[in-house]
Amino acid sequence: MKSLIIKIDNLIEEMSLLNHPFYVEWSAGKLSLDSLNGYSQEYYHLVKAVPSFVDSIMEHCPESIKEELVSLKNEEVEHIDPWIKFASELGVAQNQIKSYSGLGKTRKAIEEISPLMTSFEGGAAAMYALEQEVPKISSTKIEGLKEFYGLSSDDALDYFKIHTEADIRHADTWRKILEETPIEKEEELFEIAKKSLMAHSMILDACYEEYC
Repeated sequence: MKSLIIKIDNLIEEMSLLNHPFYVEWSAGKLSLDSLNGYSQEYYHLVKAVPSFVDSIMEHCPESIKEELVSLKNEEVEHIDPWIKFASELGVAQNQIKSYSGLGKTRKAIEEISPLMTSFEGGAAAMYALEQEVPKISSTKIEGLKEFYGLSSDDALDYFKIHTEADIRHADTWRKILEETPIEKEEELFEIAKKSLMAHSMILDACYEEYC
């Protein structure tokens, strides 16, 4: 259902996270390292939750795509360690980030995303909304980290380098699923994508309010 993809893509552009004040300040070099430190701890909660999101979708997926989703989920698990290394470059110890419970708004965001994953097509819409813009966002983060924050090591940048490529493939997986959904589900799936985007933005709201 390509009309659904067009609508979601337009919504992603309209609600672009690159226009969020936290990322605007990141790209302008206006954040402090303490702000990035806090961000790394909040966003960790989303990074570590993504494999469980894919698990939930797999519970409802056709056998024909299960192997592809297993591979995708394993990739998402592998992405947790590069995020921890990024946080470490900002002074966050591994035991600190793993034990940190997150701000209330961060926890609420994850709680709002999780129920969107309880159907195959709904989960695909939610994940597509989460991942479609990530390659572009990751590229701008790398530029900012190198230019303004003195962070250019592999440990600091690997997570973002991975996501300039990985989420192109992941979004393509979710897109193919959505293209095959019946038109009568278009409105429902569009609303799920919107809720996913709003919850993702809420994590940045938490960071901006607490650390900026």
